[in-house]
Amino acid sequence: MRLGGIDTTSILGYAAPLAVEPGGQVAFHLSSDSLQKVDVTVVRVRCGDPDPAGPGLKLVPMASPVNGPRAVSHQPIRTGSCAVIADRPALRDLASFTVGCFLWPTLPGTAAQTILSRWRDDRQAGWRLGLDASGHLELAVGDGTGAVASARSARPVLAREWLFVCGSYDAATGQLAVHQISLDPQAGRDRSSHGLAKGGAGLAWPQDVPLVIAARCTGEALDAPRTAAHFDGKIDRPRLCRATLEPGAMRAQCERINPAPGDPDLLAAWDFSIDIPGLTVQDRSAHRLHGRLVQVPARGVTGANWDGTANDWRALPAHYGAIHFCADDMADCGWSADFTLDVPTDWPAGYYAVRLAATPADGDPVESYVGFFVRSPRARPAAKLAIVVPIATYLAYANGALRMDQVHAESMLEGLMVLSRDDLYLQAHREVGLSTYDTHADGSGWRVSGSRRPILNMRPRCNTFNYGNDTHLIDWLEEKGIDYDVVTDEDLHREGLAALRPYRCVMTLSHPEYYSREMWDALDSYQRAGGRHMYLGGNGFYWRIAFHRDLANVIEVRRDVTGVRTWEGEAGEAHLAFTGEAGGLWRSNGRAPQRLVGVGFDAQVFDRSAGYRRLPASHDPRAAWMFEGIGADEMIGNFGARNGGAAGLEIDRADPSLGSPPGMLLVASADRIGYGGMPAPEEFRTFHRGLDGEQNARVRADLVYFPTAQGGGVFSTGSIAWVTALSHNRYDNNVSRLMENVVRRFLDPAPLP
Repeated sequence: MRLGGIDTTSILGYAAPLAVEPGGQVAFHLSSDSLQKVDVTVVRVRCGDPDPAGPGLKLVPMASPVNGPRAVSHQPIRTGSCAVIADRPALRDLASFTVGCFLWPTLPGTAAQTILSRWRDDRQAGWRLGLDASGHLELAVGDGTGAVASARSARPVLAREWLFVCGSYDAATGQLAVHQISLDPQAGRDRSSHGLAKGGAGLAWPQDVPLVIAARCTGEALDAPRTAAHFDGKIDRPRLCRATLEPGAMRAQCERINPAPGDPDLLAAWDFSIDIPGLTVQDRSAHRLHGRLVQVPARGVTGANWDGTANDWRALPAHYGAIHFCADDMADCGWSADFTLDVPTDWPAGYYAVRLAATPADGDPVESYVGFFVRSPRARPAAKLAIVVPIATYLAYANGALRMDQVHAESMLEGLMVLSRDDLYLQAHREVGLSTYDTHADGSGWRVSGSRRPILNMRPRCNTFNYGNDTHLIDWLEEKGIDYDVVTDEDLHREGLAALRPYRCVMTLSHPEYYSREMWDALDSYQRAGGRHMYLGGNGFYWRIAFHRDLANVIEVRRDVTGVRTWEGEAGEAHLAFTGEAGGLWRSNGRAPQRLVGVGFDAQVFDRSAGYRRLPASHDPRAAWMFEGIGADEMIGNFGARNGGAAGLEIDRADPSLGSPPGMLLVASADRIGYGGMPAPEEFRTFHRGLDGEQNARVRADLVYFPTAQGGGVFSTGSIAWVTALSHNRYDNNVSRLMENVVRRFLDPAPLP
């Protein structure tokens, strides 16, 4: 079908690993449901933003053996989280049984969902406990001949309310029973009920089928079984007994955190509070039927017994014995690799992509990209300047669908929405997984984001936020002939100060919003050791995140009741499952960005951008060198590719009460933001009519400099839009001039004034 323009979505893919050193390998995993062949070209990205108001798209083809035509095929995406317990003799030999747990459903009545199962859809064989399409509890058993018997509760369950559920099968009589008991039955919440049915006696269960929690197998049990009918909501303390138990006895089994030693009836007692940061589920019974998690569901969430005594799962893990599963969870597509690139040792570090092109007979020309990064070899840095690629921020925003889903999106952006091909694709293909600004189908926030899936806004030609903006700086460095190395923020997380120590100066880019403690500590240590830091963005160092300990390029975000947010976590769930640390804003965790870089987020302004006025401190001898070649009364950056100015989109302000250092020089300020500048929620205590940037002096972008120990220093621009003004007037402008003055002085080994 022809829509006009360039088709950016008929083939998609991802790179693994996302960042690689020269001499390393990166595999590309591709999929297309309409193309059989594409032309591959590796490109180095100088500017990935096609906006003609900026430098324009600048891609440098790289000679590589992987270039040329390649066959491609469709690879499906299978969403949904679950826990898989490999088949064991104890599960095959089961006769009569009872299965139960505490349940907090979030989407009952929308589709059939599975709570616990040992079942094969293709043969209709085994047993499964779940909710039917109407939200009624159901236990079904099948003998593999097509005959399926099921018991169904009389009443549907209620969304977002805890209940105890169980189902039993008596092998001697074929009797099936289900029971559900509401834990808070008052005020119309009671959904307690039961159901009975007759099935076949002495059923033989299928062989080589895993037990699955929160889903069921569709066919043969492989190492990675295909699953369906995923559950949405929390499951707490699931138990499996090899006897037909009454509901009271089974509930006692589920309530017991530590099972009774030698209990002859207990086959499995999974405790999700063990190793919450990990990817396994542990069985406390003597049978040790441990399992593994698929698609990284949310852990560190409150269970049925949570009473508010603790809000940190580390303090009282027994109250956090639940996992929140979602049918649309997606952390890893699991696609096969189509080809592997051996990165030559002489390739410079930088932003890279593979271009995937095709010219179908009945459609628009295809030009899609898969982004990746070549980082500098740690053992042999090539430059004294390093840029820090904000992988965490790219992942947090990966495949954001806010433009389609938020009813106030046009009001926030102060303009009519123009949707791209990528936006249209995301609207129809949520299976690629969304951003941490979006919500799952059940209304819960996306807390986890990974790179092993197509990311439409981390590649050339993407939406101009983040990745596209950051490549404006790459273009400027290339234009000015300034050598640079590349470090990723995950390098900071894994290696700490060692990742930055080789460099005299480092640059953080237009929007380094998401930072782990390790990343923050690395930058702080670097500054304290005399390093020079140029923070060239806005809304930086804002949200605290964690990287997964075992999975590369997988982050977790927890949002609470402050900060600019599009969803809020449940009560008691503000601590990160990956580490146990409190999530939310760094400001709320005692580390306001002002303490690190002198400025911190204060407002969003999407309708227009502004220029900076020079302030008296800009003439101080300690800072006047920055403004060489710039007139005393010149407005700085009253131009730019993003809404006509260098101060815009999201902006930062100095504030001594939040930690801006007393030795800091406030050299310029964009303080005429206008009514479109709206402060962040943490910036005001009560609502009133004078909050916007037309009336509120706290809504502004500040340009600051301060010296640090051992001759180091920090320069901060306080605006996402800053780097998008660099190329104005063919790079002959005062933003470019000021930047060049600063970076060349920061690279000079002489101590900063």
